[in-house]
Amino acid sequence: MKDELFKEIDKQSEQLFEMADRIFDHPEIGGEEKMASKLLAGYLKQNGFSVEEGLAGLETAFRGVWQNGEGGPVIGLLCEYDALEGLGHGCGHHMQGPACLGAASAIKNIFRDKPYRLVVYGTPAEETFGGKINLMKEGYLKELDTALMMHGAPDTCTDMKCLALSSFDVTYRGKSSHAAIRPEEGRSAFDAMLLAFQGVEFLREHVKDDVRMHYTLRQLPGPENVVPEVSVGRFALRSFSREYLDQVIKRFMDVVRGAALMAGVDYEISEQPPLDNKVPVTALNDLLVENARAAGAPGLRPPRERTGSTDFGNVMHEIPGSCIRVKFVPEGTSSHSQAYVDAGKTKEAHECILYGAKAMAGAALDILQQDGLLDKIKEEFKKNREIYK
Repeated sequence: MKDELFKEIDKQSEQLFEMADRIFDHPEIGGEEKMASKLLAGYLKQNGFSVEEGLAGLETAFRGVWQNGEGGPVIGLLCEYDALEGLGHGCGHHMQGPACLGAASAIKNIFRDKPYRLVVYGTPAEETFGGKINLMKEGYLKELDTALMMHGAPDTCTDMKCLALSSFDVTYRGKSSHAAIRPEEGRSAFDAMLLAFQGVEFLREHVKDDVRMHYTLRQLPGPENVVPEVSVGRFALRSFSREYLDQVIKRFMDVVRGAALMAGVDYEISEQPPLDNKVPVTALNDLLVENARAAGAPGLRPPRERTGSTDFGNVMHEIPGSCIRVKFVPEGTSSHSQAYVDAGKTKEAHECILYGAKAMAGAALDILQQDGLLDKIKEEFKKNREIYK
């Protein structure tokens, strides 16, 4: 049946390539992926899926469902399709939707032996505000027993951990005055920002090794002879543990507040949607890699121990999940680069779609066919959820 499944994916190859190339040629940034979401949702409708569009207040989110029989496991396939502003598809998201659709259609057409439900989610804005967070807040995704994804990469592998991330916009408001004639009347918002930056530097010494802290100015303070009235900065804090990161954030808030007190200014803090760390499930990782190997995917290597931040971490905090990364660019090539863009419509990119589709479809088939496998995955997830808080 696995051979039949892979052949079913190959039958769709030209349609999958056309979709990927069209999304690549018309890049849309997070929340504006109207063409891509309509294209992908349309393909699901054509292949017999019941499709709901516009979820959780996100016009470009969708949910496609195929139910075989009554009850059974619920297998999720998650698509991303947003581009990078000013660069285009420099992260390979144009390949993900077609790969998920190819996998879902093949499973639907080949496997009818047991009851199950396939759910394909279109999740916007992974690169910006994290659409999966919006979806989960409204109760979507939580019906899944497991969630699978694919991503183009320099190697074929899975991930173990990713960094939880919290970002904050900090605005200090002081009082403007002439810096030479009436400096005593001024209260510098820029002084407060510099003190906050320095406070973060002092904080670095007293946190765990995996913590990362970044900051930048969002606007320039103005001419040197005027005491700056307003200063705006962006801060980002990361850790492989959401639980520990939340402790660091409390100390960061004290730094921001203390800087305002020292400079004699007021402050405001607004938080961006936080990203959680992944909870790895090795049984699910291994399943995807085994099926990628069976499909002939190139560049297989052991799991990456550490990665950056993604809203898929929020999903994996509540649902057993895994993403198979599939090689389509030379080893060492960085995502979010022109090299990724240049490789977006190559033969290797098209093959990446098929390898990713086969890895996900094969893993889903194994879960549906093998008694006890889903229970094993859920048991490991429950245990690891306590370890990777």
